[in-house]
Amino acid sequence: MSSLLVHNARIYTQDPKQPWAEAALTIDGRFVVVGDNDSVQKMAPPRVQKIHLNGALVLPGFTDAHIHFYDMAWRRGQIALYETKSLEDMLARVAHHAAMLPANAWVLGYGWNESAWPEPRFPTRRDLDPITNGRPTLLWRTDLHAAVANSAALKAAKITAHTPDPISGVIDRDERGQPTGVLRELAINLVRRAIPPLSEDQAESNLQATAAILHNLGVVAVHDQRMKDDVEEGPIALRTYTRLRERGKLPLRVVCNVEAAHLEQLIALGLQSGFGNEWVRLGHVKLFADGSLGARTAWMLEPYEDQPENTGMYLTPPNEVMRVIQKAHRHGLAISIHAIGDRANREVLDIFEEVLAGGSETPPLIPHRIEHVQTIQPADQPRLAFMGITASMQPIHCTDDIPNTDRLWGARGRNAYVFRTLWDAGTTLAFGSDAPVASPNPWWGVYAAVTRQRRDGTPKDGWHPEQRLSVAEAVRAYTLGAAAAVGQAHCQGRIASGYLADFIVLDRDIFACDPAAIPETQVKMTVIGGEIVE
Repeated sequence: MSSLLVHNARIYTQDPKQPWAEAALTIDGRFVVVGDNDSVQKMAPPRVQKIHLNGALVLPGFTDAHIHFYDMAWRRGQIALYETKSLEDMLARVAHHAAMLPANAWVLGYGWNESAWPEPRFPTRRDLDPITNGRPTLLWRTDLHAAVANSAALKAAKITAHTPDPISGVIDRDERGQPTGVLRELAINLVRRAIPPLSEDQAESNLQATAAILHNLGVVAVHDQRMKDDVEEGPIALRTYTRLRERGKLPLRVVCNVEAAHLEQLIALGLQSGFGNEWVRLGHVKLFADGSLGARTAWMLEPYEDQPENTGMYLTPPNEVMRVIQKAHRHGLAISIHAIGDRANREVLDIFEEVLAGGSETPPLIPHRIEHVQTIQPADQPRLAFMGITASMQPIHCTDDIPNTDRLWGARGRNAYVFRTLWDAGTTLAFGSDAPVASPNPWWGVYAAVTRQRRDGTPKDGWHPEQRLSVAEAVRAYTLGAAAAVGQAHCQGRIASGYLADFIVLDRDIFACDPAAIPETQVKMTVIGGEIVE
């Protein structure tokens, strides 16, 4: 029987009956006593491991409610391009990376963002071909909704001037009709499917290494989101997590989403959302309503400011979204649907409203959710709370997207990332990072939610500051809100008797320090199930 006692701490429990405590005792993976130092120590068994925390702040362990965890592991060893200052800078980094790879290896990378460059244009295959020496190359934009491939990668995928655009995807072409190498939305998968897969051993090793990064940041659980229509990834990921758990090697708690392409198999097997245990659980059926802001494929009610003919695009036709949601809801499967643009969010809410009004004998045990809810019209903002739909949002995107939001949506930016409005309406907020689209660092996310500023302190008074949250509200969205999103708020997200013994110890008091110091927060200890992992 393992046991752990932490004492002389400042413990933020999130228990409404006892919001603060000095000590906590865990036995066999759960909290059994939380309270003052003396009363908790009296309850401790003789061989308990005791840790004096010298007044440090203790929080419930964080959950990343929107992360592409398996995809992050798959990308381990690829080149990250977030910090590139220009197209020339990006090409120099890719050339250096490519030169270190075997002659037949693919050159893979992610994170470039042309909007931050002096010349804000997408790279093309003509930029990549001279620097990649014939190695097939695929580099994703930061939002993963666009990518650029070189000529060798297009050849490997058999993409030519005669290749039609796939459904919900675009192959950019030059004036002669030849592919430029830029691929948008589901067109990216034409090339991705040509990339050799990871071995099972490599996938497991990469997952362990990726989890260690999250432990260091205080993340103890993830809601693993699927990539766009990559129909093999979900089952492979779920199988890998289950295999690791059976061997006692799963490093954190995972709720795994599965693509809508597998809906019929889930129903045939009688599986419902929430199936599993405290380590591996089936979450939601994943759908995509539209694309992204940066790729100008978010589905909008009005055109983009710089493209008066463009209102974005849907990735899944609304009638198909309706069919999938109706069928899933009737069979106890909750939906997780990506919606960025205001039209996408309105269409999705209209569909949910109709489906929920129809009722079901076996409704899902966990709530439906919308991923991102990036921009939503005032008339639609109260509807999530009214229907009990979770807003799964990523605060770090709010500040990262300021330049593009202002440039491409203009005054409509006031309807973007409306944290405060949704919170005040009673919406369950579940916060995450969207890594590897953005950094998995939750302290950057807390800071963004609390200040609506970039980490350099701009804009000075915050971007649409009326939408700021308090530190306590942001913490709740990363803990209890995330737990509620998967039906686990009764046992996860609090430091209270009977709850899972997942907690973190910080190097500063984020409730009392200058908000500007929150991004620099360091996690001194991460505990999952009563075991110290970091």
